Amino acid sequence: MNFITKFSALCLRKNKMQQRYRSSRRPAVPLGSRILTDSSKVFEHNMWDHMHWSQEEEQHAKDKAAENSLVKVQLEDQDKYEREASKYWNEFYKTHKNNFFKDRNWLFLEFPEILPENKREQLKTEEKSSEPIKINITSSFLHKDFPGTFEKGKEYLGNNYGEHSTSVQRQKYSRKQAKSVTLNPQGKDCREKLGKLESFPGSGAAYRVLEVGCGAGNSVFPILKVLCNTPGTFLYCCDFASGAVDLVKSHSSYSSAWCFAFVHDVCDDALPYPFPDEILDVILLVFVLSAIHPDRMQRVVNRLAKLLKPGGMLLFRDYGRYDMSQLRFKKGHCLSENFYVRGDGTRVYFFTKDEVWSMFSLAGLTEVQNLVDRRLQVNRKKKVKMQRVWIQSKFQKPLLLPLNNPEETTKKDPYG
Repeated sequence: MNFITKFSALCLRKNKMQQRYRSSRRPAVPLGSRILTDSSKVFEHNMWDHMHWSQEEEQHAKDKAAENSLVKVQLEDQDKYEREASKYWNEFYKTHKNNFFKDRNWLFLEFPEILPENKREQLKTEEKSSEPIKINITSSFLHKDFPGTFEKGKEYLGNNYGEHSTSVQRQKYSRKQAKSVTLNPQGKDCREKLGKLESFPGSGAAYRVLEVGCGAGNSVFPILKVLCNTPGTFLYCCDFASGAVDLVKSHSSYSSAWCFAFVHDVCDDALPYPFPDEILDVILLVFVLSAIHPDRMQRVVNRLAKLLKPGGMLLFRDYGRYDMSQLRFKKGHCLSENFYVRGDGTRVYFFTKDEVWSMFSLAGLTEVQNLVDRRLQVNRKKKVKMQRVWIQSKFQKPLLLPLNNPEETTKKDPYG
């Protein structure tokens, strides 16, 4: 009987993972495949993956969100939160400094595209040989229970500061799309144009990454630990809270030879970036877009798309609709539909997969991955269960069209 039970559970787990791979193009690997098949064992681990909500759970979440949205924040206060957004985030970093979030070492599991291709190949080789990953990051990268990072402090538990990690991504791009723009027929022209411009930070690099909303550097420094050993690479990072940028620059691991941190408001279209358009290989947009007013998000994404090289990748992760933290908001914190203000004055929006697809597609980017990640977070000591929902996406800027095809080159350029 035990054999039959175990075999059935194994088949169920395998079937769920195969369905997820087909529907979301996300393969099953051990770090992201902890499936709850026996509800009596729910408190045996801190996190369960790939949760499927029942109709009752879905309806309960909708009802809770509708309930906490009945009372809206006064319009004058909404204007204040918009005008003084940087002030609230500066106060946040002044209070918490770099002690609030842990380093996001899970980034390389979810987004191997951050790394140059040779580093990605090294990562794959080491995984195939079942050896420990030999990039200089902390041991939490391979934590036995859950390799992610979560918020600290009871005050913020329900207010969307949590992060996590999941499985190693195995997206198989076509060789043509994965190649650098330098191999494109028009890549030479791009390099020549850049050569005529004045020198800028990272101008000598061949592979460039930008993190938008860098905070205190919880993504910056795990990335730098890899890139600083990789010649020809450079990391830009920005935040519109000057206090956050100061924390990054004052960190012992910060080096202007490999990184340039700067204050920037991505909502200000007239504010130039400290580098030309179309030079970035990767843009990292993690738990950032949700802090921006929904009416301004599309323009922000449009502007970021122009910074990418043809073939460059935008990597996105943010809060999903009906995440636990949305449902825990009290009445009077709702700014507009699915957009809330926390007790400290910072704001957060909760996305659907379709909304994310629409924004990035309108910016001229092509979907590589776009999925809803539902997880069950468990407080084993207090016997509390919390449904977490995140959206994870990867969108790519199309390669430039070959010059030797007159029919194709006459088509409308989405970036014109």
